[in-house]
Amino acid sequence: MRHGIAKRKLNKTSTHRIAMLENMAVSLIMHETIKTTLPKAKELRPFVEKIITLGKKNKQSSRILAFSSLRDKKAVSKVFEDLSTRFKDRNGGYCRIVKAGFRTGDNAPMAFIQFVE
Repeated sequence: MRHGIAKRKLNKTSTHRIAMLENMAVSLIMHETIKTTLPKAKELRPFVEKIITLGKKNKQSSRILAFSSLRDKKAVSKVFEDLSTRFKDRNGGYCRIVKAGFRTGDNAPMAFIQFVE
């Protein structure tokens, strides 16, 4: 039974899943919109929103926590300098998911995940 289990496994090991989410989060932060499958986008949204909430606190400890999950200095600096000021008056809901049809090869549902303007 799956009582109290909230995350999707995405048919990957835990280390692969964490690394994939970290890489997708860096890509989303740097490019501000990415195209991926719908289940991956649904898993990425809370991961990125927690990092942006850390950026709004603007403390050294928050910067260390953000770097430990992103592993990219440019992405962390963009979160703390650009995105945190853009979303300072917003209480959550920084990302949106827009469905984008199905992939031609395997008919997987695709989606764009992007920051709200």
